[in-house]
Amino acid sequence: MPMTSRERVLAAFDHAEPDRVPAWCGSSPEFWEKAKRELKLDDDDLRIQFGDDFRRVWATYAGPEVPLSEGATYRTVFGIERHGLGYGQPLAHPLADATIEQVHDYAWPDPAWMDVSKIKADAQQYEGQYAVLGGDWSPFWHDAIDLLGMENLYVKMYTDPDIVDAVIQHLVDYYAEVSQRIFDAAGDVIDVFFIGNDFGGQTGPLLGPDLFKRFMLPHVARLIDLGHAYGLKVQLHCCGGFAPLIPMMIDAGLDGLHALQPDCAGMDPHTLKAEFGDKILLNGAIDSHHVLIDGSPESVTTGTRKVLEIMMPGGGYVAGASHDYILEETPVENVLAMFDTIREFGLYHA
Repeated sequence: MPMTSRERVLAAFDHAEPDRVPAWCGSSPEFWEKAKRELKLDDDDLRIQFGDDFRRVWATYAGPEVPLSEGATYRTVFGIERHGLGYGQPLAHPLADATIEQVHDYAWPDPAWMDVSKIKADAQQYEGQYAVLGGDWSPFWHDAIDLLGMENLYVKMYTDPDIVDAVIQHLVDYYAEVSQRIFDAAGDVIDVFFIGNDFGGQTGPLLGPDLFKRFMLPHVARLIDLGHAYGLKVQLHCCGGFAPLIPMMIDAGLDGLHALQPDCAGMDPHTLKAEFGDKILLNGAIDSHHVLIDGSPESVTTGTRKVLEIMMPGGGYVAGASHDYILEETPVENVLAMFDTIREFGLYHA
């Protein structure tokens, strides 16, 4: 008898072999709208067409509305105005030269601004059939970069570590309380606490193991412990090449790593599966750029099968694109080919 999506995903997290490899579909809004137009499907039917085993629930912002300044296209909850495509780039770094007192006096947001009242009903509509993702995204590394400036943040890790600690503490205090409110309201119908921080670049980690352990790991561990306190699996989205950091993440109790990019340094699927496949769930590894964007349906099928052959044995794998935000320029037929291949060749017990 086929498993439900939820059963399939939880088996993979437990490193058991489910009926088939679970499938993950993350998408940019632009690709999603293009796919709906081309396939003439609504949101729910498109997810079913792709075979996505996950669904996500969100808190909604209900705090004060602050008008954007001229030239700004987006504003974060921490007051950073940004300009450009998507979320853009920050127009200023308000804590770049702040004293410790000014950091503490900054206009930090109130976690109560996030409305959690509808989350349980949103999750219950799936009737336990899908693995439900919840919790705040919690990108504290990126927010610290916005507030301090990236180069300045690196320098202050050596010259003013107390400033860095204070900024990150405020950020994670906010995110942890928002997620706790979410889990208090709906933790019994959420399966996976899904958080995101991109600690890797194309050629390796954006900060070395010593700095990661000193400044980032305690806060990653805090969020992991929060999810575990509610009986949830915790999955981290992390782009780029960050293999040297993975052992510390595992030691901190992380359950899953998402959107693995095989074309980045140290992220070869063979190596990841051999070194970490029995210790942490691996999610992604089907190359978004060279396979999904640049390929044909035939080459996508070939590339997807190769990844499945490497990553499937023993469970502990979720199949999906190496970049969660499938971009608009990705051909819809290639994405269909990926998911059709997962469905056909991802069977454990044919």
